[in-house]
Amino acid sequence: MRQVVKVRLDPNQQQKQLLEQSFGNCRWLWNQGLNLMNQTDKETGKGLSSYDIKKKIPRLKQEYDWLTLTYSQCLQPVCLNLGTALNNFFEKRARSPRFKSKRGKQSIQYPQNVKVLENALKLPKIGEVKAVLHRPIEGKVKTVTVSKNRCDQYFASILLENGKTNPDASADGKALGVDLGLNHFAVTSDGSKFENPRWMAKHEQNLKRKQQQLSRKQKGSQNRDKARKKLAKVHNKVARCREDFLHKLSRRIVDENQVICVENLNWGMFLTMLKYKAEQDGKIYIEVDRFFPSSKTCNVCLHQINRLPLDVRYWTCSHCRTHHDRDINAAINLREEGLRLLTCGTRGKAYCPDVRPNPRGRKTSTVGQSVG
Repeated sequence: MRQVVKVRLDPNQQQKQLLEQSFGNCRWLWNQGLNLMNQTDKETGKGLSSYDIKKKIPRLKQEYDWLTLTYSQCLQPVCLNLGTALNNFFEKRARSPRFKSKRGKQSIQYPQNVKVLENALKLPKIGEVKAVLHRPIEGKVKTVTVSKNRCDQYFASILLENGKTNPDASADGKALGVDLGLNHFAVTSDGSKFENPRWMAKHEQNLKRKQQQLSRKQKGSQNRDKARKKLAKVHNKVARCREDFLHKLSRRIVDENQVICVENLNWGMFLTMLKYKAEQDGKIYIEVDRFFPSSKTCNVCLHQINRLPLDVRYWTCSHCRTHHDRDINAAINLREEGLRLLTCGTRGKAYCPDVRPNPRGRKTSTVGQSVG
């Protein structure tokens, strides 16, 4: 099983300069490769592969001798990542890759030859960089990605092969449906509601002041750079608070339940956390299609109404007269649909529109027997 550990780095001034040189060289190679791919596609109608760009590195080193200052194996992953980004775009999994800027997040990847020491990481051509190893680094180091955020903080993401395997998933235990909403961040089928912390709103006034201070500074001045870093620190604070909330909530849900059923919405970070934590703990994670009418279907008799505006938070079923909380009802339906998919062994297909109530109000399906 592979595991990633992210640690904080504290490079000295000389190591910062070497890392900046490596960041710049890898960024330049990315932009050069992307530009070449775009030009080739316009002129010939055929694109270049990542291997084609990779073969040009020796010639580029002869033409631009400053490329040799960067560890050679840091340049090769740039070409591979560029090829992966283009494949994701053509297969409609991501947007088109963009040119990289020196003002955004910077990163380089070491595919090998990185040593983990007691309180440091030994990087090729950089040396021993002090690191805060907050947990034991157990396993074989596969790759190390060194990054710098806009607050000039340095991190290393260490990909490990720990030799362990994920436990076998079991459905024996509590099943939970999770509805991700607007008024509340998440509502569960057992009636729990988790408020949206709205970290951006809490720091809105501070952000406004920092942005005003930045706008008054002259472009290109040192004072403007200082104001930019102050603004970046506030944004970084918001991001860390949001990430901390998502980690704690996803850990709580996984620890307390065995089967977790959610909608496959564009809540990428939270759903990703739920999924990998469930897999590591031997829990079952099921995604139900976002077009499944969880809010408009009565969880008691499965009667489905035609329309339910977002401002309607409570409604009464005209068939069985059950009064519903919109979000809790949706979470219960997600749990039932997830269990049905689990029982039928059709987790790949998460939406079955032919599940309809019969005149007696009993759950029926032409695909498989419903659970619950």
